[in-house]
Amino acid sequence: MTDSASNSPAPKADNSDLLLVERCVAGDQKAFELLVIKYQGRVQRLVGRMVRDVDLVDDIAQETFISAYRALSQFRGDAQFYTWLYRIAVNTAKKALLDLKRNPTVSENSFKSDDDDETSPLENELSTLDTPETMLASREIADMVNVAINALPAELRQAISLREIEGLSYEDIASVMDCPLGTVRSRIFRAREAISEKIRPLLDNQSGKRW
Repeated sequence: MTDSASNSPAPKADNSDLLLVERCVAGDQKAFELLVIKYQGRVQRLVGRMVRDVDLVDDIAQETFISAYRALSQFRGDAQFYTWLYRIAVNTAKKALLDLKRNPTVSENSFKSDDDDETSPLENELSTLDTPETMLASREIADMVNVAINALPAELRQAISLREIEGLSYEDIASVMDCPLGTVRSRIFRAREAISEKIRPLLDNQSGKRW
């Protein structure tokens, strides 16, 4: 689980999203429906990593899109639309948790991939040859990774999830979490160190495999 952070500026919104936003601001309701269809699943997964009560996920996701709709005229395309939308989702979830006096936590189902496969990208990366022994070992490691992620402080958990599961850039994560780029790098580094510490004993039992 290694990569290098890019120092390039955050990319501007892609033309398709920006066009849909412009159409929506101009009064095209269908355009906003297309944005909802495109990002609903990703928003729900993001919210699912912040709240335990699955009954709240859909409500918070819906409130996210309502808030985004009301604020569409403020979106200028200076960053990716999903980054802007994710930040609204995070703020909406935090507000809901504050109102309910609940602490952020991780939902087990939130680590499923975009294809709703039973394994997450983290688990897929750890897969080797499909023998019973290697499949069992990979499953044990993947389970430990999820346990380790669950045990992280909220800010570290959110940062590593946005990076490794949603695939956001460091710049996008900084925008979503509303913090400096250096803070994002620090949180992801600390999260990886904590995860590595948890799974190292399992990895030491497998020759040639290191986190």
